[in-house]
Order: sequence, then C-alpha cells, then structure tokens
Amino acid sequence: MYCKNCGAEIENNLKFCSKCGKQINVTVTDVNEPIQEMKKNKPINVFMNVIWAILGGLINALGWLLIGALWCITIIGIPIGKQCFKFAKLTLAPFGKDIVYGGNTAKVIVNIIWLILTGLWSAIAYAVTGLALCITIVGIPFGLQYFKFAKLMLMPFGAKITDK
Repeated sequence: MYCKNCGAEIENNLKFCSKCGKQINVTVTDVNEPIQEMKKNKPINVFMNVIWAILGGLINALGWLLIGALWCITIIGIPIGKQCFKFAKLTLAPFGKDIVYGGNTAKVIVNIIWLILTGLWSAIAYAVTGLALCITIVGIPFGLQYFKFAKLMLMPFGAKITDK
C-alpha cells in the first residue's frame, strides 16, 4: 500500500505514514473495492496490452531496454539506465498500471537534470502522439497511455509503477 499524499510505501497495519505523517484512512471496503474492480477489468487490460504490444509497444520497450543498457555501461549512467528499464516495463504493458509519484529532495534535483537532458523533449513527443491518437474514438485509450508516459517522462525518479 502507498501513501496517497507522498507516495511512500506503507505497511498495512500503520495508521500514519512514516514519511510524511499523514493519517491513513483505510476501511474494509476501501481495501476490497480495488481488488474486485481489478478482477473485473483484468481481461480487457490483457486484451488492450496485447493490441498495444502488436502495434508498437514491443518495439518501443526494446528500444528503452537498449537505451538503458547503453546508459548502464558507465557507472554514472546506471541511475538513468534504471529509469529506462522502468519505461521499458511500463511500455510493454501499460494498461492496468498506475504510477505513484513521490520522492525526496535528491530525487527532485535528479529529476530536474533528467528534464533538461531528455525528459522535456520526450514528454512533448509522447504528449503530441497522445493528442494524435485521441482524434479517433478507437485511439483514445492508447492516447491516454501516452499521456501517462508523458507525465512519467517529466519526473521518473521517485515514481513507482503499481497495478491498479
């Protein structure tokens, strides 16, 4: 479970987030409702992920894996390579996934460096692709996934990919 305020991982029995101190209000219906919703939507997520992979998700994921491997050649590039692997994982099957954002001051500084080097242009490319896909009704779910990628491109450090 993750804190809705700061994105930190929380043990199930805690009533307050150990990172930000915000009270966690979880009831039995709050815990069971997402599980039931996930069970209902899982077949459509699998179907959409297969279509996604066929129409370019697999090639995009392989590209991110290659870029991540190249970044990991240098010791300084390993953190950026890890973010590329995160993109590859999400690009392979984005439907049914959610992104929880959080982090500390160091991650904010690294996100700013990422934004200047590659994040801004990649986010713009993903956003423009998402807009193009949203022109048709059939493309809207795919366009929404590209908007998810665009947001992740702006601040990947400290973001965690979770199942919905």
